[in-house]
Amino acid sequence: MNNPGPTVAEAIRAAAAQLVQVSDTARLDAELLMAHALGVTRSELLLRHTSDPAPPNFATLIERRLAHEPVAYILGEQEFHGLAFAVTPAVLIPRADSEATLEAALEAAPDARRVLDCGTGSGALLLAFLSERPAATGIGIDRSPAALAIAAANAARHGLSARAQMREADWDTPGWAADMGQFDLVISNPPYVEITAEIAPQVRDHEPAGALFAGPEGLDAYRILIPQLPDLLATGGIAVLEIGASQAEAVISIAQYHGFTCDLRRDLGGRPRALILRLGLGKGARSG
Repeated sequence: MNNPGPTVAEAIRAAAAQLVQVSDTARLDAELLMAHALGVTRSELLLRHTSDPAPPNFATLIERRLAHEPVAYILGEQEFHGLAFAVTPAVLIPRADSEATLEAALEAAPDARRVLDCGTGSGALLLAFLSERPAATGIGIDRSPAALAIAAANAARHGLSARAQMREADWDTPGWAADMGQFDLVISNPPYVEITAEIAPQVRDHEPAGALFAGPEGLDAYRILIPQLPDLLATGGIAVLEIGASQAEAVISIAQYHGFTCDLRRDLGGRPRALILRLGLGKGARSG
């Protein structure tokens, strides 16, 4: 009698036991990869397919995950703010922590009509904001043409191409914003990881280094971008910047030097995650 091979449920259990060495969410990873292999949603998998024969391509997906490749890159997409975004190794994977940055922007600039997303990557922050504010339009800039292609595809996917323009630009380059005008909201999740930081292999070896690392303190991008914000913001405009969990004091100091008052927002884990910047102090002034 031929061995029929493992069922879907058996293959998931075996894969989860392997994946504990590389993932804190081994069972979830296994279920998501099995659903991908079957071409169904995770809910459909769990409701209808657990007794089916395991598909042969599932083993290959598990091998990729065991090599620390992120699940999102294997699946080709990641959910953010209830929207599915295409992702490739050309862009950072949108993270739940960045929901705090989005929520800060929605709260602080509810009536924003023109939005600029600096370092747009997959377009997740800009497109999620526009999905919540139908009167707004936006520009997403990135220095990576490959990232911009992903962002443009995500805009089309969510019916936002008419309101979201993706442009190649680098805020390190003088004059990059000369023809863009001013914005009611500037939002950014810039690179902010220290170049010597110890980070997980699935991030270090797979996500784009140029979108992660920003000098020995992780502050280089803030030092370049924040001084440019006064010229980018319309009267009463607001900037919302994502920050690393230990960077609030340093980034606030940079922002205050350039005339901004700052409000801090924390992520769901209670860690500092976003700063809301408003022009209020004269450049070089010190509060208190």
